[in-house]
Amino acid sequence: MCSWTAAESDMVVKNRLVGFLLWQSILSSLIFLAFTITIVSWRSATAIFVSFFSFHLSQLLFSVSLSTVLSPQPKFRRSFPVLLTAAAVSGSLSAVSFCGFNGRVGFKGFASGLFYASFYVYKRRWVLQFPIIQRPLFFSFKMGIPSAIIRALKLSAAAYLFSALLLVFLPHHFSTDLKLGNFFIQHIISYAACFSMFLCWELTHHLHQVLHTKRFIFAPPKGSAAAETNPSEPLLATLEESSPASLLKYLAYLDLCMVCENNVDYWRRAAFFEETGETYKRVAAVCLRPLEQLASKLVQGFEGSSDDKTFSISDQLQSPTNPRQNSKCHELVNDFQVYTWSARALASLTSRSRREDRFGVAQLSGSNAAAISTLVACLLAVETLMGKKISLQPSHQLMGAFSTKSATFSTGRRDVRTGKRRDDPLYSKAYAMADVLRTSIYGIVSAFHHEMLTSAKAGLLEKDWITSSKPPFGTRELLLQKLHLFLDFQAS
Repeated sequence: MCSWTAAESDMVVKNRLVGFLLWQSILSSLIFLAFTITIVSWRSATAIFVSFFSFHLSQLLFSVSLSTVLSPQPKFRRSFPVLLTAAAVSGSLSAVSFCGFNGRVGFKGFASGLFYASFYVYKRRWVLQFPIIQRPLFFSFKMGIPSAIIRALKLSAAAYLFSALLLVFLPHHFSTDLKLGNFFIQHIISYAACFSMFLCWELTHHLHQVLHTKRFIFAPPKGSAAAETNPSEPLLATLEESSPASLLKYLAYLDLCMVCENNVDYWRRAAFFEETGETYKRVAAVCLRPLEQLASKLVQGFEGSSDDKTFSISDQLQSPTNPRQNSKCHELVNDFQVYTWSARALASLTSRSRREDRFGVAQLSGSNAAAISTLVACLLAVETLMGKKISLQPSHQLMGAFSTKSATFSTGRRDVRTGKRRDDPLYSKAYAMADVLRTSIYGIVSAFHHEMLTSAKAGLLEKDWITSSKPPFGTRELLLQKLHLFLDFQAS
């Protein structure tokens, strides 16, 4: 790995974490001051200062624990107990900071924090959701404020009732005898404290999402010596050597996808087509690797139900209780974002090579054929997961003789043949992935449509656009017939 990547890339996530903690402290200060001014303005300056310090300490504890569980992959995290414990302690400390030291108040804060963390884990909110459109940080954060307020209101009401019910089981010395007026005032203050705490946590969660899903440019400054000699090395080194499930890897794939699709960083994309062709091979390899892994994992998930893995794969979906099948197929859900970025980047780069590749490195290296073969193979695998039956037609039939029969669905949105619900997360991800793959293939076919038709008429389509090696899914004949459907614009 180059020195830039070793020194700079490791600092990307660290710098974002430091920025997150800094902005989180500002948000916490504003919420605490608003609560103090409107609810408990009668406190002394010393009491306010101590409460301010303890509240910041509680928010720092929650923020750090939140950073340990947030991940771009929706896999179960072993650090969830840390979040549950930290949220409960932070809730207790926050409640005491708002309402003053009291065993009853501390317990309600503890219960509210535990309730929030449990809801957070149950709803899988630890997964980083990358936005479709990259906006400036201020506007991205501003767009999430209304939803954060609404969610804080709902959660604080539910948590307040939950903590109130738990108080019934507390020892008698936790109970208090108050006049009716003071009783209502205490509950109003307690609920306001719970809402302020949850609002702070919701904004903290949203701030973490915004800061950590912001695009990072893995390139030296334009005009520098490194930009003139090898501007692609930082990005490629990060893609090749960073951990598969790391945030750094996701940010690198996001940057690669935007470079390939947009013209803002045209100079960076032009560097991919340098004369030796080595850079383009490396870029194509990092795009192909996740897609090949996807097809391989789906094939492994289909194994065990049929000996014929090419033509009867769809029948293997009829045993959904197979634990191996479920674990392998759900990799589509875990790495969905990387798969979509890889497909989009590969398709855009291949399409643009027709006009921007001055040295013909994409065609000469065989990357175009590898791109088409891998994308079509992945599409077949994903369509099989969706319940479509694959069959190979006789060679004498018309061009585009690839038959794909969709399963029928009842009005209850249920796959009759496989028994799978269409609203299942795995099915919805498969449907979205198939759409991305189909769009990517059409992009390449549209760019090279004339060349592909010429090859098809000469009987050279398989030689020119299908790799000679065994595809990750299906056979070369299946891939060829599916490609014919795309040439006829009939693939759906």
